[in-house]
Amino acid sequence: MIDKYPVADGGSYGITTGPDHALWFTLVRSGQIGRLRPGAEPSCHQLEPDCGPTIIVPGPDGALWFTEYRAHRIGRITTDGAVTEFATPTPDSGPYGIAAGPDGALWFTETAADRIGRITTDGQVTEFRLPRTGAFPSAITAGPDAAMWFTMHQANAIGRIDMDGGVTVHPLPVAAGPVGIAAGHDGAVWYVAIASGHVGRIEASGATAEFPVPDRAARPHAITAGADGAMWFTAWAGNSVGSFTSGHVIDVHDLSALGAEPHGITLGPDRAIWVALETGALARVAVEGAETHVTSRHVTGRSPRPSQ
Repeated sequence: MIDKYPVADGGSYGITTGPDHALWFTLVRSGQIGRLRPGAEPSCHQLEPDCGPTIIVPGPDGALWFTEYRAHRIGRITTDGAVTEFATPTPDSGPYGIAAGPDGALWFTETAADRIGRITTDGQVTEFRLPRTGAFPSAITAGPDAAMWFTMHQANAIGRIDMDGGVTVHPLPVAAGPVGIAAGHDGAVWYVAIASGHVGRIEASGATAEFPVPDRAARPHAITAGADGAMWFTAWAGNSVGSFTSGHVIDVHDLSALGAEPHGITLGPDRAIWVALETGALARVAVEGAETHVTSRHVTGRSPRPSQ
């Protein structure tokens, strides 16, 4: 079963679960950070309207950290709404992906600068240059091997950076255009390929496997590990959300009744899968163990739109 929670008109994009057991999400078009506790009303915190907040994640310090793609900054917001922002050393860097690392810092991608950045919780930033130009590093995640793994969208590769800044590039065998990436349940890293329409798996050795989604034009965008042992992903052009089970079965569920344009995806505090819809809502996919019960026509608005 899927429920819809309208939140705002500002383009819901990234989503994560915070340390306060609430959903935190970015509104990329209106420059806001939103918060929704399941069962309560949403609230929004206004940033600069044109800063373009994109990906948001919990940090090691009890706050939420996010990228400001158009303002070229890294932001931090506490659970009570206090915001601090840090400019990247390289101008016009286009920060996009961000994730907490095993070293107590946040690591982020700079799409327009061919760099990976590292920011400490007190705002000290270090940048590491990639060995490729025009790579467009996108999403990033902490891997199972005490390193960070990231997609190189334009370079058609998956990258790995260790805590000393050493970078390894693993080219992909097809023109994949990878974007989303997440650590899996199985000790591997999983990614989605927006250009070729498949879910991919990469081991620490660099060995890859690709699994095509049913609609190769669906443009899979983001991926996360679910509580049911499956990997869950959004398909932006397909207006759908899918799951990939350990038995290599892909199930795709239609979101078009919700208005859709799904982007970010996360495991919620209630063990459901939550999806940010750019049309201005969050979608909750109920998951019970390894079974997902979906009724695409069941669309409910549980929360009123927040004041701006």
